[in-house]
Amino acid sequence: MRSTQINVPFDGNIPMRVYMTKISGVWGQTWPISLTEKIEALSGSCVTINCTFTIDENKYANDLTDSAAGVWLKDGTDHQTNAVFYSNKPEDLFKGKITGQIKDKNCTTIFNDITSNHKGRFYFRIEESPPKPTVQMFKDQMEVEVQEEVLEGSSMCLRCFAKTLCSSSPPTLTWSSTDRLHLNDSSRLQLDQQKQTEIISDLNFTATHLQHGVTFICTITYQLQQRNTTAQSNITLRVQYAPKNTSVSVFPSNSVLEGSSVTLICSSDGNPAVFIYTWYRENGGQRVELQTGYNLTFNVTDRTHTGHYYCQAKNQHGTQDTSVLLDIQCIDHCRPNPQELQFWRCSDQVV
Repeated sequence: MRSTQINVPFDGNIPMRVYMTKISGVWGQTWPISLTEKIEALSGSCVTINCTFTIDENKYANDLTDSAAGVWLKDGTDHQTNAVFYSNKPEDLFKGKITGQIKDKNCTTIFNDITSNHKGRFYFRIEESPPKPTVQMFKDQMEVEVQEEVLEGSSMCLRCFAKTLCSSSPPTLTWSSTDRLHLNDSSRLQLDQQKQTEIISDLNFTATHLQHGVTFICTITYQLQQRNTTAQSNITLRVQYAPKNTSVSVFPSNSVLEGSSVTLICSSDGNPAVFIYTWYRENGGQRVELQTGYNLTFNVTDRTHTGHYYCQAKNQHGTQDTSVLLDIQCIDHCRPNPQELQFWRCSDQVV
């Protein structure tokens, strides 16, 4: 790895010495680098390090992208203890900017506010974000678009796969979900059509309404020389299902005074949404349809309105019924009809 020596006095000029070596890449490759042989800067100002490098275009041309980051390390090459500047993290110890384009193999860097802390030997490293895994969705063993909605009860398989990059230390794939569902997956290694080794993880399950809107996340972990790095891809499952959790609310309450008004409101969960609510009332052991709509309002004229009221929710995948018992209470003037009273004569006394 090539290094730059910076000697920083408390004032005056700052001589910088360049020592020829190589640049280090995130996947462990080393590439030739060219740095300015000698740099002088004024303490308290800034310093520019002219920096370019070359790579094996036949092997690594596709590895250098816009997401590549430049890292400067000081007095050692351990990333955890010696990194002082990371182009993607402005809060780093040393303030500066990589003015060159790393994807164009230009790592020219400006360090600002030079102080005695800059004294030492500097090393440059390239870190490329690891490739994200690919996620596919299969329904009943047929691949479907990730935006497609599936029907509850379908046999599902979510497949995550990626190149291993290094067969001696292959990455690992793990699944997680936003709803923290219990997931059982199976992983394997196999050769793709280009005879390259890839790792595959399949997540098999039966689609239910509980998984509607849940995002499944596949994380790949690469084991690098000095640390692990991860990348993620995700897919959100959209499940169509018949109405669920249908319920009826009564306002003001299930116990209603005679002569007042009562409103019944029906609600249900379905995908697609319920498009019709139908109200029924039990009469003589049979259901009599009253009206459609999510609410039912009527005036209670007498106690004959007591009984069970049913709501049926319907969408294109089915129906679900629920009921509520309405109890009509008499008000103060409610008394038995005198004509319904019965009199009995016992020992010439009316009782």
